[in-house]
Amino acid sequence: MDFSRPGKPTDNGFIEAFNSKLRAECLNAHWFMSLADAREKLEDWRRHYNEDRPHSAIGYNVPIAMHFPDGATSPSS
Repeated sequence: MDFSRPGKPTDNGFIEAFNSKLRAECLNAHWFMSLADAREKLEDWRRHYNEDRPHSAIGYNVPIAMHFPDGATSPSS
């Protein structure tokens, strides 16, 4: 935020790309019947995005593998 000019989304292409994926893959794909339903669907999408979906920017690996290279599938709760 410190380096972005107001009204210039191209200043931060990474977050704009993420926002686009979130909107296309989650927000436009679901109807949310309640706040609890929205939280559940967003959490499911977040897990899929970080734990199942390969990302080209990191060699078609899943992001969780970058943080837990020993093979753990998710952080311990």
